[in-house]
Amino acid sequence: MTSKVIEGFFPATAMPDSAWWHALWPHPEKVLADLGVEPEMRVIDLCCGDGLFTAPLTRLARRVIAIDLDPEMLQIAQASVTAAGATNCTFIVGDAYNVAKLAPEPADFVLIANTFHGVPDKPRLARAVASVLKPAGRFAIVNWHRRPREETSVLGQPRGPQTELRMTPADVAAVVEPTGFIPIENIELPPYHYGGIFQKTGSNPKPRVI
Repeated sequence: MTSKVIEGFFPATAMPDSAWWHALWPHPEKVLADLGVEPEMRVIDLCCGDGLFTAPLTRLARRVIAIDLDPEMLQIAQASVTAAGATNCTFIVGDAYNVAKLAPEPADFVLIANTFHGVPDKPRLARAVASVLKPAGRFAIVNWHRRPREETSVLGQPRGPQTELRMTPADVAAVVEPTGFIPIENIELPPYHYGGIFQKTGSNPKPRVI
C-alpha cells in the first residue's frame, strides 16, 4: 500500500496491493456481475486505484469512466486496460467529491470499492454520486464486513481497515438513504465483503437481472 501523502486523499484508506487483492478476489468480473453491472451500462469506477475492477468492467459494460486522485495508480489501471485490449474506458484524475464535474454525462451505475469507510463526509459523496446518476441509476458500495481485523486475513496477514472504521450494511444505508437513494439489496462477497446496492430515488425500483 502507498505511503504517499496526497492532498484530498481520503484518510483511513490506502491504495490497493494488487497481489493480495487478487488473492482475495481471483474473479473480479463475477463480483461485478453479482453487483448488477449489465452490458448496456455506462459505469463510473470511483476511486478506482490500480484498476482491480476497471479492466473487468470494460468487458461487462458499454462504457467505463475510471476516476482516482492518484495519477500513478491511474496509470497502472490504464496499463491494465490497455493490455486487455479495451478501448471503452476513459481515465480521469480528480477528487471523488467532484464526480459530477469530472464525468458530466449521466451514468447508469457508480461503483466505489473498499473506500467508503474512510470518506470524511460520506453524505457529501453520496449526494455527488446521486447527481451524476441517471433516473433509476445504481450506486454500489463494496465494504469490508464489520469483523475484527485480525479475523480478515489474506495471504497469512490481517488485511483491511481498522476494526473501528468498518461499517455494517445498516451503517451504510443510514448514510446513503437520506441523500437520494432507495436501498435495493445487500449481497455477500465472500470471504469478507458485502455489496450495498442503492437506486436513485424518483423512479420505480428496477428489478435486477440475475
